Amino acid sequence: MSDKVHWVIPGAALALEARPQASASHEAAPLPNLRRLLGAMTPTARLELPEDSPALPHEMLLARLHGLAGEPGHVPWTAFEQGIAGTPCATLKLCHWQVGTDNVMLSPPDALGLKAEDARTLLAAMSPYFDEDGITLAEVPNQPGTWLATGEPLRDLATISLDRAVGKRLTRSFFEAKGVSAALIRKLQNEMQMLLYTHPINDEREQFGVLQVNSFWVTGAGVLDTIISPSNCIQIEKRLHDPAQRQDAAAHSQAWQAVDADLCARLLAQLQAGNDITLSLCGERAAQTFGPAAGGTWQRLKRAFTATSEHKILDPL
Repeated sequence: MSDKVHWVIPGAALALEARPQASASHEAAPLPNLRRLLGAMTPTARLELPEDSPALPHEMLLARLHGLAGEPGHVPWTAFEQGIAGTPCATLKLCHWQVGTDNVMLSPPDALGLKAEDARTLLAAMSPYFDEDGITLAEVPNQPGTWLATGEPLRDLATISLDRAVGKRLTRSFFEAKGVSAALIRKLQNEMQMLLYTHPINDEREQFGVLQVNSFWVTGAGVLDTIISPSNCIQIEKRLHDPAQRQDAAAHSQAWQAVDADLCARLLAQLQAGNDITLSLCGERAAQTFGPAAGGTWQRLKRAFTATSEHKILDPL
């Protein structure tokens, strides 16, 4: 008998608007190992979030599994990940906003492909503006364009996760500042847009035809009273996440085939061997958790061959 393992699969289901007609339950590509695995398990907890939630279900599920408090938009992820207690902090990422007539689309920050020296140059140019408003910026090692922000304005700041915002058409109401801290961030975003518009680094990037750095995004703001150690029983399957973010139905289907062939087959074997396996399938609307079905190995094996369609479970996520 092994230690308990909780597998979390973000992006298990595409957003409704990204699902092609062929992905209806009766037409979707079969996932035989997932079907058998779910047949040998039973639904336990379900976490549902509204469409306008500032975080996705898998993010809130992971927060709870790690013991982090806070409602969506108020989970102190940066303090947790950086091991900081007693100091309000957040993560700031340089990014590109594609501005339309009535909306803004946030490109993935990684799409900038920033060089470390350029990121340091931008940090030096931008830091004085943040210092004036009580926020200190510092590099995050090996992540050019990702900075640790610390300061009192970040204590109660509500933030929207990158997973929720990237690739979405964000309307004007999305950027309406709610509260003093949010108004401060909006002010800084406006100032940085003006600063970056004429910065030499962007002139050079324009010559090479790559995305310009024209703003920043803040996530994970808040403060921890004491450092919380990450749970060592959590495993995350990430292969479905990116195609789900891109709303690429073909790539998502291919990723599921790969996950079904190895991870799901492996988990099924471990479950039938008596290991304590928990599985959470996460989409944009809900995270559904499953635990081992009662009745012992033989009963679970029989259930695995009479399982409900896996797509009937994935569709409501």
